[in-house]
Amino acid sequence: MNARPFDAIVIGAGQAGPPLAGRLSSAGMKVALIERKLVGGTCVNTGCTPTKAMVASAYAAHLARRSGDYGVSVSGPVTVDMKSVKARKDAIASASRSNLEDWIAGMENCTLLRGHARFEGPDSVRVGDELLTGPRIFINVGGRANVPDMPGLSDITHLTNSTMMEVDFLPRHLVVIGGSYIGLEFAQMYRRFGSEVTVVEKGPRLISREDEDVSEAIKDILEREGIQFRLSAECIGFARHAEGISVSVDCTSGNRSVVGSHVLLAIGRTPNTDDLGLDLAGVRTDKRGYIDVDDQLRTSVPGIWAMGDCNGRGAFTHTSYNDFEIVAANLLDNDPRRVSDRIEAYALYIDPPLGRAGMTEAAVRESGRRALVGMRPMTRVGRAVEKGETQGFMKLLVDADSNEILGCSVLGPGGDEAVHCVLDLMYAKAPVATLQRAVHIHPNVSELLPTIAQELKPLK
Repeated sequence: MNARPFDAIVIGAGQAGPPLAGRLSSAGMKVALIERKLVGGTCVNTGCTPTKAMVASAYAAHLARRSGDYGVSVSGPVTVDMKSVKARKDAIASASRSNLEDWIAGMENCTLLRGHARFEGPDSVRVGDELLTGPRIFINVGGRANVPDMPGLSDITHLTNSTMMEVDFLPRHLVVIGGSYIGLEFAQMYRRFGSEVTVVEKGPRLISREDEDVSEAIKDILEREGIQFRLSAECIGFARHAEGISVSVDCTSGNRSVVGSHVLLAIGRTPNTDDLGLDLAGVRTDKRGYIDVDDQLRTSVPGIWAMGDCNGRGAFTHTSYNDFEIVAANLLDNDPRRVSDRIEAYALYIDPPLGRAGMTEAAVRESGRRALVGMRPMTRVGRAVEKGETQGFMKLLVDADSNEILGCSVLGPGGDEAVHCVLDLMYAKAPVATLQRAVHIHPNVSELLPTIAQELKPLK
């Protein structure tokens, strides 16, 4: 069988693949874009888009229950129709996917192929019965929920972030395994829908990569809504129970198990690299399966690049899209952009959300540099008080010698937006004095960031 030649082959139509295919095809290259399942990848189909649509529904239910706090009367109990919640979520995700498919279909010189891709060499990829060849191959295969071998897991039915998207009913008691970003988002969401929720976390605190004060504040926010927590759960296991599923959480003391109706595994992600035939191409991976890349996302094989979640250099839609920008800039624009140029930034979409940029306080301390810190609780932010959402705080970290802004945490209403005020200044390498002298709009959460910058104290 003759091989089908292309100038470029893009494996995976997630957040980096389609825009790169567009840039390459616009540059006159003949491009093959391969997708084995749904165009749009995790973000459009099981991640950002559908989950944030469900978060919005959960927020509406929560606000309706709090209507009395605002002097508004809602007659009768607040009810949630989970089939309607799912239908709304599905419609939003479907529209996003359809728009992306239409965009790809309109690309000149780009062919979308459906099927599973496997390498047969450093410049050849098989899709079904068809062999494709090309001097440039870009891997954008994303990741999936991590499902480790845990005692009793094979004896029960469990959910992941992907299969949760098919749920159109209200679990009586959802037990979430994992107290990090995905787990906490689903925990609050389903608690607001009306489920009893217990979060089981192996570590001593939630979201261990955050500072302890952030972890504690988030735990307090969620506990106030009735979510239960079992931390330091060293002996997690599962067994069938007359009332659903028994989850072992402790081998030494207290109630050693939690009985729930459903279990959600939210304990990290794993890259979709195990079935690509990377060994036949000579592409090197680390022990967890992430593809090794350099600062410009080149793999160990010349002519092969890896973008997005599968390269271990970021696990977000925005980092995946930035991967595309880096690859395109180097290949097409003679612009030597690098992964190391970007500043770590992300959000946790509980309510109120956490916006994070740059270094944590713990990382600053570990660096050994002299630093300044400024903080303000949301109880002292007028906009938060007016909205009746005063949980959380803002924290700013600054290098005491260079006046460089090192990091920022905003846990509170609009925190996922407000943090960008600081992130943009960090990219501009502006000193903290720029923030101190900025005049922000009142009333707003972000208007207090200049005030915090004016009240910095030595980090002890």
